[in-house]
Amino acid sequence: MSIEQWSFIDALYMTIITLTTVGYGEVNPVTFQGRIFTVVLIVLGGSYFLYMVGSVMQFLVEGRIRKVLGRHKLDKQIKRIKDHYIICGYGRIGKVLSNFLIQKYIDVVVIEQNASNIEEMNDDGILYLIGSATDEKLLERAGIHRAQGLITAVGTDADNVFLVLIAKQMNPHLFIVARASQNSAKKTLMAAGANKVISPYDLGARRMAHAILRPTVIKFLEMAFSDEKTDIVLEEIHVNESSSFVGVSLMDSGIRQKFDLIIITISKADGTMLFNPGALTTFDVGDIVVVVGKAKNLMRLERILSG
Repeated sequence: MSIEQWSFIDALYMTIITLTTVGYGEVNPVTFQGRIFTVVLIVLGGSYFLYMVGSVMQFLVEGRIRKVLGRHKLDKQIKRIKDHYIICGYGRIGKVLSNFLIQKYIDVVVIEQNASNIEEMNDDGILYLIGSATDEKLLERAGIHRAQGLITAVGTDADNVFLVLIAKQMNPHLFIVARASQNSAKKTLMAAGANKVISPYDLGARRMAHAILRPTVIKFLEMAFSDEKTDIVLEEIHVNESSSFVGVSLMDSGIRQKFDLIIITISKADGTMLFNPGALTTFDVGDIVVVVGKAKNLMRLERILSG
């Protein structure tokens, strides 16, 4: 407009066909100064236009590649783990469960149907798969045949029952913990194959009642189970055949004196529970010892009992 004294429409039209390399031709005769300006316009404006298009394409392509590579990395990690736990649902309960197990150095794979939780699971460092937990192919990808247990915390009791049936059919040895929203669903979940059925509402109500009736007991249990600031832990330890304590009595083991631990109960292989076991009680292969004490002492005892 300034050099050739063209109208706004003529100048705009000429600029657009130049930068887009369409080149329909000059709308009006161009002077020498106009040709110099056109050369500069093509070099600078065309380069900037191509740079902007390339930046947009790079952003789209790299975002897609990053997403594909991230998914591939997650799948490789899931394929490598075993004896892990599969948690179906990453709602309020699933999130707390996952984070608690990870703090205990237990591998976890989450199956979540809601894709909007992907960012949250990435931030939490969770291995996850997106889709329906009742999809057998997705359970295969989650390593159900290598898993130690499965926890169902999906939306409805009907979905939980269906999921338990499928999981138990795919891996009969899988230990399954199922959530029940209604008391009427407990028997159905047990019949479907769940090893343990938990009702968060029942547990919450009982805990509130115990907080009134037995506040000191509840305070101790909260300290042992959920207080990360204390060193007192309530733990269960399995006795393996390679342990040096097999066949040794509590009195001869010196656990109380050497480790400063209290054995609350011993669960025998046949399911018998020995509460406050006597001094002559012996450790047998397959026993599960419930102990309370300091975490570092529990680790020392676990190394001995596990061999």
